Amino acid sequence: MKNVPGRIKWIFAVGQLGWSILSGIIANLLVNFYLPDSTGEGVITFVTSATFLGLTVIGIITACGRLVDAVTDPWIASMSDNCGSKLGKRIPFMRYSAFPFALVTVLIFCCPVRGVSVINVVWLAVTMILFYIFMTAYCTPFNALIPVLGRNQKDRMDISTYISVTFILGTGLAFSGKMIWEAVYGATGWDYYFCARLTLAVLAVIAFLCMILPAFLINEKDYDNTPPGRENAFKSLSKTFGNGHFRVFVLSDIIYWIGITMFNTGFIYYVEVLLKLNNYMILFIFMTFVTFICYPVVNMLSRKFGKKRLLVAGFGLFGFAFLVSAFAGKISFIPNQIYGFIICVMVGVPLSILGVIPQAIVADIAESDCIETGENRDAMFYAARTFAYKLGQSVAMIIFTSLAVIGQYTETNSAGEQIIRNTGTGYRISLLIALVLCLIAMAVILFYDEKTVMGIIEKSHAEEEDAVREEV
Repeated sequence: MKNVPGRIKWIFAVGQLGWSILSGIIANLLVNFYLPDSTGEGVITFVTSATFLGLTVIGIITACGRLVDAVTDPWIASMSDNCGSKLGKRIPFMRYSAFPFALVTVLIFCCPVRGVSVINVVWLAVTMILFYIFMTAYCTPFNALIPVLGRNQKDRMDISTYISVTFILGTGLAFSGKMIWEAVYGATGWDYYFCARLTLAVLAVIAFLCMILPAFLINEKDYDNTPPGRENAFKSLSKTFGNGHFRVFVLSDIIYWIGITMFNTGFIYYVEVLLKLNNYMILFIFMTFVTFICYPVVNMLSRKFGKKRLLVAGFGLFGFAFLVSAFAGKISFIPNQIYGFIICVMVGVPLSILGVIPQAIVADIAESDCIETGENRDAMFYAARTFAYKLGQSVAMIIFTSLAVIGQYTETNSAGEQIIRNTGTGYRISLLIALVLCLIAMAVILFYDEKTVMGIIEKSHAEEEDAVREEV
């Protein structure tokens, strides 16, 4: 097998830039688009904010989507692991899913009725389910290339770092969507929602181009010659969750994703409602900068202290950052602007840790499992992690959208229009819940036996090197 040059690692990371734009659009803009924190000046609502058993429409839709994922995620992962295409096991899926993945992301925001309507609810439900199916079809095979391209710990950490860089860039581009369409709206006077959909369409085109780059420029066969598997989806999934190390990791990962997605979803609300600032994009850029400068440090520290210790530290730092965020706008002796930058520093540091380390841990677990069992289930391990990501994202939306209506009220403006406002009580509660979740995730990951996993890998590599020396 060929060595993996740095150029290929970066081409691979560009694919992550693409899908993280699409994922970021949903994580950061969906709730704000359908349930804005205030109305007026062209801003309306498309689905009711009423709750049923404490759940909003968006929460119910995302919960139902996970039932579909329970079938499609292992099914797609199994097809990838068993694929015998001349292009490899992963590349064909990436090529054919990229376009529909990008297209359906835009369609989510193109609801047919201008105003609250059941038709919009049906539209949102169908497009969200399609979004998660196509996301799995691209992301699971894509992530399964990480252990293929990262055959040693240095390459693995380099790839994890590169894709973390492009992930935060993609999330940042997605997050800027609202700022861009509002700027276009202000400059042109076009319809507010036409500006929104035009902006999202442009971002989706950029994402599509990024996603197809590794699909056409990486020759998977140069780096992987393992034969396709033959197991059915649910037998493979059962064996994957039969790995105790993975069960501990993925439970911690789900809990973490709930907390961080609640923060990402609520970031605009925290800035605009709690801190009463209108510069959320400047704060997000600063937080991204902090994350960037920490990536090389995380890469270096992981080799010295191990991945588990950094992960524990990351969860703890996140929890403290969420606690501080919950008091945003309440600390009178610190100006809100300064308080916002303090929060960004406190979130940016652990964000760099949690951006790099988990992907590398999954690759470690997948490799050690393959060594012990002789069966390659890379895609299934990453499918389970993708499911964890989507499950966490969905649960976060259920919780956040249910909390967001706490403190919501209406007032009449000078023109006699009813305008929705929010005191921010539900937003503060969401941050305290995110704090608790991070502490639970930290407690769970303490049970991960990194020493055993790395011992299996190191022993196998040492035996391979001895075999090579004997042949020479």
